[in-house]
Amino acid sequence: MVNKTQGERYSFEDLVEIMARLRDPVGGCPWDLQQNFRTIAPYTLEEAYEVADAIDRNDMNDLKEELGDLLLQPVYHAQMASESGTFTIDEVIDGVARKMVERHPHVFGEAQAQTAEDVNQIWDHKKTQEAEGKTGGAAVSALDGVTAALPALLRAQKLQSRAAKVGFKWSRIEDALAKLDEEFLELREAIKTGSAGEQAEELGDMLFVLANVGRMLGLNSEDALRQCNGKFERRFRGLEHDLKAQGKILEQTSLDEMTNSWNEQKRRERGTA
Repeated sequence: MVNKTQGERYSFEDLVEIMARLRDPVGGCPWDLQQNFRTIAPYTLEEAYEVADAIDRNDMNDLKEELGDLLLQPVYHAQMASESGTFTIDEVIDGVARKMVERHPHVFGEAQAQTAEDVNQIWDHKKTQEAEGKTGGAAVSALDGVTAALPALLRAQKLQSRAAKVGFKWSRIEDALAKLDEEFLELREAIKTGSAGEQAEELGDMLFVLANVGRMLGLNSEDALRQCNGKFERRFRGLEHDLKAQGKILEQTSLDEMTNSWNEQKRRERGTA
């Protein structure tokens, strides 16, 4: 592979070759040569979150760049696997392509699907067949396949969704809200009389039920919290800017003054300032 001019474009095959060169024991990059699956895994997660962040910000230029960074991750992992003879990037691509064809018989076969719910049922059935195939036909849990590496709030909602598909769910949102009230009272009691372990358990219970409320509302709790984090950061940075513009030092500013500035940020966002 040669260096390309500004007007030429690199291909996927070029990217694979670049990664191989970086991992070449002779003339490769010292940093890349020190890496393994465990050390690269955090970067894989980080790149996925940065893609989500670019989408949230509707920044298409940033999204293009972040998708490239994310694309590098499977190439990186596959290169390390190929060095030990485990698998190659071509096998990765073949595997996912076959999976997509097999899980979409309504597109690539004779099955019929008129609605998104029809597709979900086909998808779940195919995934169950695949899971049973891996276990030799042994019984599988409805919760199988929900990876433990997911962010806790997202995993909670996925576990609840899996359980709900087999009927383990509240039929009314009011029942979930009543359970949320119950968990909140138990948390308050643990704060008064419980140990740190009990408090953590009750907080976890409340968050778990809250994620279930999000599921029942058709909302993604992880996305909702990420958006809330963004809103908090935006308003707090505005608060910092305004107070500093007034010559005030944050650490020496009263909570009342900070609260007034915070409320001002909210009014500005709502267009009522």
